[in-house]
Amino acid sequence: MQAECEKKPGMSAWREHMHEIIFEADTKAGKRFDIILLVLILLSVAVVFEDSVSGISPTLKRVLYYAEWFFTIIFTIEYILRIYTIKRPKTYIFSFYGIIDLLSILPTFIGLFLAGTHYLAIIRMLRLLRVFRVLKLVQFIGASNNLLLAVRESRHKIGVFFLFVSITVTIIGSIMYIVEGADSGFTSIPRGIYWAIVTLTTVGYGDIAPVTVIGQSIASLVMLLGYAIIAVPTGIITSDLMKQNKKKVILNTHSCSNCNFSDNDDDALFCKKCGNKL
Repeated sequence: MQAECEKKPGMSAWREHMHEIIFEADTKAGKRFDIILLVLILLSVAVVFEDSVSGISPTLKRVLYYAEWFFTIIFTIEYILRIYTIKRPKTYIFSFYGIIDLLSILPTFIGLFLAGTHYLAIIRMLRLLRVFRVLKLVQFIGASNNLLLAVRESRHKIGVFFLFVSITVTIIGSIMYIVEGADSGFTSIPRGIYWAIVTLTTVGYGDIAPVTVIGQSIASLVMLLGYAIIAVPTGIITSDLMKQNKKKVILNTHSCSNCNFSDNDDDALFCKKCGNKL
């Protein structure tokens, strides 16, 4: 019983030490870990690039296959360690980086059942965002946090905006279906909605085009409306971004081992979210 009690503090200390290495970059060990991780991510992305090239030899194809599994196993172990070293695993699992870390290893396993899905491992490139923390580019850390917060704060406004756009393209697509008809390529309302979306976003594939005077007039108005609509979400996010820029920028990379909260003040001794000692 005594041996068990003595073992727990040791395991707890090891857990805290591993959390410091994996989640923080203020120590030599933590920075070294992140640099190695970034190198492995770049190599794994290079493997995916090379594997997609046609005409490579079967031998090289086999080497790339084993290399991909090597990186996947390493990233899987890392993902498990990240979960283990946090007292509240859900805070990491459902965080932005937690979801990206999981999505970066799933394609290889899914590829065992669905051919070609392993190429989706390219999503690992998003993990390179950690380079800002590793290189101590704190101004970029603050900028990225402010951008994420601005998008989060404006999500309701953007949601209402996209609802308005959805209603608009549905109405326009239906009108074009009535005005142009199947002879012009508008064979159904969904087809008309597709044209409205392509035109409103100023993409203009040209696979469907109005031929009547009324249809072309409507198309002209939709094109002009597209420029105004594109500017709306930009203005919404910019407004919230300016508000976030006025707030204090966090200059450290400390992460709470209990809840994974990383926006604590530079001189904080306790996590301001859960109260855990930092």
